[in-house]
Amino acid sequence: MLALYYYPGNASLLPHMMLREIGVEFDLRLVDRGQNAQKSAEYLRLNPNGRIPVLVDGDLVLFEAAAIALHLTDRFPQAGLAPAHGTAERAEFYKWMVHLTNTPQAEYRAWFYPHEHVSDEAAAPAVKQAAGERLNRMFDVISEQLGEKTWLLGERFSAADLFLFMLIRWGRGMPRPPRSIPNLHALAERVLARPAVQKALDVEGLKAPIF
Repeated sequence: MLALYYYPGNASLLPHMMLREIGVEFDLRLVDRGQNAQKSAEYLRLNPNGRIPVLVDGDLVLFEAAAIALHLTDRFPQAGLAPAHGTAERAEFYKWMVHLTNTPQAEYRAWFYPHEHVSDEAAAPAVKQAAGERLNRMFDVISEQLGEKTWLLGERFSAADLFLFMLIRWGRGMPRPPRSIPNLHALAERVLARPAVQKALDVEGLKAPIF
């Protein structure tokens, strides 16, 4: 039995949506950030970084949302959440998964937690503003690459679109939210319309505005 350790709206949303898309049975285990449960001794045995999510798959204990997502595409190829191995399309899929985790996802850390990046708290607002400006540029590049395509890989839906949806959602409180870019808004709407995504959002108690 698979088990996903999650907190509503966190990076765990990506593997949660994927598991719903796959249709496999799994346990969903809340890590209560309100009680700092991600720093508990029990949870740190699963992820010594004290971050969410963790996926337990038999004897495998895996952290890092992107790694979990790639594992799930390999574990359940019949779900079609990634192109076939060894193809140019698979390489494009890897490109997007690595880009999304290394670039906008990483930058959000400075946007949401600017105090972690300064020794003087007075500098935190400037760090947040700079992170927001960098995120704007990142989403502009993603928009340019997406163009008029339906999905990041063209006409093929993949886990990369779920990843981008989550990152668009995270930016809903920014001065210029990613949803303000027309083609990103349209992609997010297409993802939101998927029944598996609706189920994941409902189970996590995430209400409108979603993004």
